[in-house]
Amino acid sequence: MAQVSLRNVTKVFPGNILAVDNVNLGVENKEFLVLVGPSGCGKSTTLRMVAGLEKSTEGEIWIGNKMVNDVPAKDRNIAMVFQNYALYPHMTVYENMSFALRLRRFPKSEIDTRVKDAAEILGINKLLDRRPRELSGGQRQRVAVGRAIVRKPMVFLFDEPLSNLDAKMRVQMRIELNKLHTRLQSTMIYVTHDQTEAMTMGDRIVVMKDGLIQQVAGPITLYDKPVNKFVAGFIGSPPMNFMNGNIIKKDSKFFFTENGFSVKIVEDMYDKIASFEGKEIAFGIRPEDIHDKLFVSEASPDNTVKAVVEIVEPMGAEVFLYIKAGNSSLIARVGGHTKPEVNQDMDIVFDMSKAHFFDKDTEETIV
Repeated sequence: MAQVSLRNVTKVFPGNILAVDNVNLGVENKEFLVLVGPSGCGKSTTLRMVAGLEKSTEGEIWIGNKMVNDVPAKDRNIAMVFQNYALYPHMTVYENMSFALRLRRFPKSEIDTRVKDAAEILGINKLLDRRPRELSGGQRQRVAVGRAIVRKPMVFLFDEPLSNLDAKMRVQMRIELNKLHTRLQSTMIYVTHDQTEAMTMGDRIVVMKDGLIQQVAGPITLYDKPVNKFVAGFIGSPPMNFMNGNIIKKDSKFFFTENGFSVKIVEDMYDKIASFEGKEIAFGIRPEDIHDKLFVSEASPDNTVKAVVEIVEPMGAEVFLYIKAGNSSLIARVGGHTKPEVNQDMDIVFDMSKAHFFDKDTEETIV
């Protein structure tokens, strides 16, 4: 297996369309790295440049100790799994999985061993004589992965491979791919627009927007310490709540105020928030950090706000409350025991130790 390195990589499509902007990224040996972001952010283009399916406009791409900018895709010793499976409909599973090896004239005995070993790993050893039309979506995806495994590449590349599966099958395949990574101990780069996939699969996650890398970090770091408002809002489901308001100082304490309510900022944040006194900033708090006062043992009046319930979504073990506080619409993620009525008034408590503040102009994290 091998490291992958992108050094000042830029991709400009005809018409002066900037798809990837000066990306610098290192992927460690045996790492599972996930590229995530909204449609059009450049994540798939970045993956395709690593694969050799797109040529970079500027910069260097290294796989192992070799720069591969001018190396054809077939000679890069990588294997790519696509969203649409790309299986040959007239071939059996065995023939699909062995196709690349047969093109390279591997001995029949080695081809047979590799295909059957991969089929055993993926649990499709009883499907080898079937054709793609006789398989479910999950089985087809396993075949596509198996076709990559048999090549024993230096790097595996996955381009939104689970997008065509239903919700239950996506969860199952996420688990299977995690197991596969653990078993193969291989370098994997995975592209998705689904932040849940990113959080549950990646050793590290690369968040992209408009062709730029916003942050590279582990899942928990991204969640707890986003570098800007975009990352904070993109990572997490339901997404982080945001509102604009002002920082004021009263009786030597700092408060965030928005039309209709005021919440006290914890003292640990004073050093970083003090310079924004009297200024408008963005305040963010995650849905699980907003609580029903009835179930908070020691609720400070400084962090308690009146709200009106607009929508109640029971999810089983938890409930999503869509509420209105001041001029702001918020989502609270509370325990299943909280079941208020629509249009009911309720007191909500903010866990201000979990609050986030962002510069209103640059959207960079203040604290």
